[in-house]
Amino acid sequence: MNVEPRDIAAIESLLAFWRDAGVDACFEDAPQDRTIVVAPALKAVAKATASVIAPVDTRDVIAEARALARSADSVEALAQAVATFRGCDLVGLGARGCVFGRGNAEASVLVIGHAPAAEDESAGQPFSGRVGVLTDRMLAAIAASDRAYLTNTVFWRPPGDRAPTAEEQATCAPFLERLLELMKPRAVLLLGAVAARGVLKSEESIVKARGQWREWRLAEGDVSAPALATFHPAFLMKQPQAKRQAWADLLALAAKLENTT
Repeated sequence: MNVEPRDIAAIESLLAFWRDAGVDACFEDAPQDRTIVVAPALKAVAKATASVIAPVDTRDVIAEARALARSADSVEALAQAVATFRGCDLVGLGARGCVFGRGNAEASVLVIGHAPAAEDESAGQPFSGRVGVLTDRMLAAIAASDRAYLTNTVFWRPPGDRAPTAEEQATCAPFLERLLELMKPRAVLLLGAVAARGVLKSEESIVKARGQWREWRLAEGDVSAPALATFHPAFLMKQPQAKRQAWADLLALAAKLENTT
């Protein structure tokens, strides 16, 4: 390949500019975008999870969870069964304990978030701390405080408070489905996109999914419940302008409870 003298001069000038700017690294075989900076917290999560090996066959773990869930004949027994389960990857990723649920086990509303947070892990129950305060206020606003049971799609805190993966949700799904069978709620309130996707198996954004009644029907048996997705309280704390839409969803839930026999 022939290179014109003017091109050589331009290249030398550019190299000199880089040298004066302090560039002292050699080029690598593959291009790298060095403008992307990985947050220290994410690096810590990656390091903590790098040595964890996922189960060879997730179906075996799900089958184990399903058998354990079916052995529970009450919500309390189900919570105890979940606490003994070790098949979810999150158990080995630094979670300090199982966080199952809180509220009225005979409630007419089942409230489902995505995963326990640090405050929930410390308290041993979901929706604690500031997020829990707002959640309780939302339920109280429609007179549903004593008529709700709160849980998540997974029952162990993900490292770094990241969202649970689809595999982690699938592993815990048999327990959530058994909870639906035992409670037979009149309505299900899904808080946030991750919970909505995990329960309804939909890829819709929460902006599109919220406010729309869907049916959550189990694959086995004649068990189902109307489900409504809305914004997660943690999101509302960061985006208070969305509270108006969340309030509309709560009113729709209240109307459903009023009209459902």
